[in-house]
Amino acid sequence: MPLTDPDPSVDSRVFQLAVAGAGLIGRRHIELIQASARTRLCAIVDPTPASVDFAASLGVPHFASLEDLFAAQTLAKPDGVILATPNPLHVPGALCCSQHGVPALIEKPVADSLQAGRQLVDALAQNPVPMLVGHHRRHSSTLQLARRAIESGELGRVVTVMGSAQFYKPDSYFEQGAWRSQAGGGPILINLIHEMDNLRYLCGEVESVHAVASNAVRQFAVEDTVVMTLKFSSGALGTFTLSDTVASPRSWEQTSGENTDYPRYPSEDCYFIAGTRGSLAVPTLRTWSYAPGGGEPGWWTPFALNTLALEAVDPLEAQLGHFCDVIAGKAAPVITVADALQSLRTVEAVRCSVASGQTVSLQDNCLG
Repeated sequence: MPLTDPDPSVDSRVFQLAVAGAGLIGRRHIELIQASARTRLCAIVDPTPASVDFAASLGVPHFASLEDLFAAQTLAKPDGVILATPNPLHVPGALCCSQHGVPALIEKPVADSLQAGRQLVDALAQNPVPMLVGHHRRHSSTLQLARRAIESGELGRVVTVMGSAQFYKPDSYFEQGAWRSQAGGGPILINLIHEMDNLRYLCGEVESVHAVASNAVRQFAVEDTVVMTLKFSSGALGTFTLSDTVASPRSWEQTSGENTDYPRYPSEDCYFIAGTRGSLAVPTLRTWSYAPGGGEPGWWTPFALNTLALEAVDPLEAQLGHFCDVIAGKAAPVITVADALQSLRTVEAVRCSVASGQTVSLQDNCLG
């Protein structure tokens, strides 16, 4: 049965989409494409032998590379491409799509380095082709409602932010991929990109960071725990704790319920945003504020408690619908390549601070 789609009388076009990368996230995109009345899977692009049989099982053409896809004489050029390839291939794939005038949805992170990301930004400035970056949490109804509450001013001026991404990766996670215990395989590069994008979306740009890391628990060559302080351009200050070796329910995956692969703890939060007039916990969307006429605001005055009303949606489903609107020219990407690159820059600042032991401005030369 098709997923919920816009009124077909408003937009009856069916978008022909190719998916590059037939791994776990690529297959999830394929499921969504097949379930939507607005989209049709027209090709799979992947160099692995297993992907040939997978494409055949779905009855769609298979290509080993994007160049082969665009050179094919037997297939019309797709309306869009979803790039679910390994991180180092995101920018080359996006550049290839751009050269052929085909919009792309680029899985996050947008690039494996700031230099590569800037190369893509520069290329799109010369040859504008719509590109949407797959920070799918930007489509989360929970985060969108939290952002509206903050922007409405009901919290007053945001003063502090506390965030957590704490969970336990089992031993099998590292046994299945030895690279995960080596430099580059820790939670900074694998997990933090999502969190920094969330915090930027909710609270604005990060101006500087100071971070310390430890590998004391697993003693791998890479960190297992990081604690950081953040200064936002607004003047707000924040703390964030990241660990993949603690028995904790306080991470987005385990609190939001948006990915059913994870057990959910609906009474827990992973972000707490406090302002001069009220506070907001995410994703429970509980608020604490001083009621009008309830007395002078202060620590002796009781709060009025509330929970914001939410109509939940699947953010990946919503992202696909938005990508269709981007292709059709009905909407601008909610997160552009340049915007996503700033989230990557924030993560790089954390890495630079860990290495140097110093506070790092996002304008520092060490970030390139």
